Amino acid sequence: MAEAQLHVRIQEGFQQEVEEEKLLDCMRCGFCLPACPTYLHSNFDETQSPRGRIALMKAVRDGMLPFDDSIEESLDLCLGCRACEPACPAGVEYGSLLESARNVIQREKKHSVKEKAARYGAFKHLFRNQRTMERATGFIRFYQKSGIQALTRKTGILSLFPSIMKDMEAILPILDKSRIKKGHTYESTKRTTKIAFFTGCMMDTIFSQTNQSTVKLLQQLGCDVWVPENQVCCGALQGHSGELDLARENAIRNIEAFLAQDVDYIVNNAGGCGAFLSEYDHLLKDHPELLEKAKAFSEKTIDISTLIEKLGVTGRSLKLKDGRQAILTYQDSCHLRNVNRVVDEPRAIMQSIDGATYVELPTADQCCGSAGIYNLIHTEMSMRILDSKMDDVKATEAQFLLTSNPGCLLQMKLGIEKAGLSDQMEAMHLVDFLAEYVDVE
Repeated sequence: MAEAQLHVRIQEGFQQEVEEEKLLDCMRCGFCLPACPTYLHSNFDETQSPRGRIALMKAVRDGMLPFDDSIEESLDLCLGCRACEPACPAGVEYGSLLESARNVIQREKKHSVKEKAARYGAFKHLFRNQRTMERATGFIRFYQKSGIQALTRKTGILSLFPSIMKDMEAILPILDKSRIKKGHTYESTKRTTKIAFFTGCMMDTIFSQTNQSTVKLLQQLGCDVWVPENQVCCGALQGHSGELDLARENAIRNIEAFLAQDVDYIVNNAGGCGAFLSEYDHLLKDHPELLEKAKAFSEKTIDISTLIEKLGVTGRSLKLKDGRQAILTYQDSCHLRNVNRVVDEPRAIMQSIDGATYVELPTADQCCGSAGIYNLIHTEMSMRILDSKMDDVKATEAQFLLTSNPGCLLQMKLGIEKAGLSDQMEAMHLVDFLAEYVDVE
């Protein structure tokens, strides 16, 4: 009885929120199949493809299939990388369909006490309030610097935890407190461009050095960098996890914070955040009173690699420090590539560096398996994708594997560690590489 009632509620939710016109845009041509990592790594299981998932959504919406655990599993196992979208000749808005379906399912299904607590803590506190995130990472800093980490590793206590937790602990960077002041404007001596800097939640706490390097680079290129005080997490993790209302709340807070001053661009250095920020107008399409502001916000959103290329960094004299020679390769951030369609800019920057040889990673356009917190929830599929990726990474013989997103960076660090390449290769954010190894004149 309960299952039948759940099916009815989800069917009604799909009818209200999963747009039929978007479902019907799918022509079932199959162009998405070779672009889909879960399809390729599930022995070509059609239910793990975009085409198959759209068919399942439509079948539930039309009452042709009762909603059950297998359908939920199919939708959950999707990485949300959206590689299917640029591959689709019909322009199917798969990401929008997936988020709407997940939102209905999470709202209507009954959660266990453990799951309720985890979602409440993560989505209503950790990724909603930056101070909560700062306190959480403060515990990690204490763990790293107090000697507890060394003791934990020496005693082997981490072996009692799931292997992915032990692996992630090993590659987590040493955390430092962010030195970026919210509400402050970092002025440039040239002052040709004024930008607002989106610091992010993970970037501001786990990768604070990357944020500092971003501000310095932008100042060097003639930007006044304003850091809005009341900005919050972009909302991507909530939006991708079936918590669209919470994502909208974050979006509204960010729009108000960033449009308080007139700026030329709103820049970010995290591909996943940037994609979600650029789609605030879609997220708030049912809020007409906010739509114009959302459009203005999204139109000004830009990735750091696109901005610094616009500012002429590739026309400057870029060279590796100390006469160094190095081979570079690059792993795309899925959302930066597939949503914002930023492909050439980071490559152009790397190719313009004297002393650096750029080698294209054959599967750079395919997801690394990180996908936010996917690698923690669907570890088996994530590691299957990562292991395959590392075969191609190793073949490049690169000394530096660069990327433009924090989740991708941690995943590639993990891949390097698992593949035994730590003494040969380093994974870095593109901005950190420019700051540490490149003279920008």
